[in-house]
Amino acid sequence: MTQSTTLTKGTLWLMTIASGLVVANIYYNQPLLSLIAEDFGVGEFAVSKIPVMTQIGYACGLLFIVPLGDKVWRRKLVLFDLIAVISCLIWIYFSRDLWMLYVANFILGITSVIPQLFVPMAAELSSAQRRSSSIGMVMSGLLLGILLSRMFSGVVGDLWGWRMMYLIAVGLMGLTWLGIYKLLPDPTPNFKGSYSSLLHSVVTLARKHPLLRLASFRGAMAFAGMSAVFTTLIFHLEGPPFFVGATVVGSFGLVGAVGALAAASVGRFTRKWSNYKIIFAALLILLMSWAFTFGAGETYWGLIVGIILLDLGLQATHIMNQTDFFAIDPKATNRLNTVYMVSYFIGGSLGTLVASWAWQYAQWTGVCTVGIGFSVLALVAHLVFAKKVY
Repeated sequence: MTQSTTLTKGTLWLMTIASGLVVANIYYNQPLLSLIAEDFGVGEFAVSKIPVMTQIGYACGLLFIVPLGDKVWRRKLVLFDLIAVISCLIWIYFSRDLWMLYVANFILGITSVIPQLFVPMAAELSSAQRRSSSIGMVMSGLLLGILLSRMFSGVVGDLWGWRMMYLIAVGLMGLTWLGIYKLLPDPTPNFKGSYSSLLHSVVTLARKHPLLRLASFRGAMAFAGMSAVFTTLIFHLEGPPFFVGATVVGSFGLVGAVGALAAASVGRFTRKWSNYKIIFAALLILLMSWAFTFGAGETYWGLIVGIILLDLGLQATHIMNQTDFFAIDPKATNRLNTVYMVSYFIGGSLGTLVASWAWQYAQWTGVCTVGIGFSVLALVAHLVFAKKVY
């Protein structure tokens, strides 16, 4: 086994690329929902449950798998997990009933937590001066995977049908497995206790550190707003005044990538600003994005500007949240990340579910109202509680 005490550029790039490819698996379905609904002969609300199941599964994986990164050899854990991911993708490809898609996507969510093993590894192996930039790079790969997966799956779905996307994903995961097997280092585990004591320590960390709880709430609310938009964007754009399909919807992932890449350099601002001020500015950008997404949401330019700002604010908040709580205990990075990311994806699931209901009753206006509400909650929590914990 290869042990490493430093983070090389090659390792950082491997984790960045692999994070994007793995996390993409749980977002391919969003631009394909209309195609899946047509194939199975069901309505929009029924297929909207697919991304909800995926995100709930992801939260479960964060809770029960990611803490193992502090206890077991991470390369073995990642390789085993990738085999499970490949199996789920094959299951989705062959699914013939909607319940099979629900179950397969739920398990796919559980097993697609590999990027959340890489982010703590990047923080653990980096110097304090490089921690924000290392986290930012891996998180950029993760967020680009989320955003570009929508564009890619939209194009593939329009050209060859939604099932072909999952066949392609199987091949990409096979290549990822080989790269991890040959190149990923294997830092020594930090936790020596039992699995039950490991999970109990996750709860203890959440209770003990108010900064971790605040970061978790901010992240959950911010991600809930983003999930609300991208779950219902396909329904918004296939109707008036746009009347477009999955390819155009997926291309908005490329638009959002502009904001994600811009946010990757947020760590540079720590030389001049406090973390409190950077997060405050990021949350203001997040709230500002709704002026375009909502106010000009019937135009392409309004949606483009809104989604760029949405992803910029979300990613900047996310990177600084993680910079904050990873500094609490360098020997518990995976467990700290578990608390945060479980909250984060519960927020995403909540945003997806509430937005689906809002779309049924108030269409795009309802969805944006939901998104604004989540963003306001994140900003208010920061203003009320942040100065007490910094």
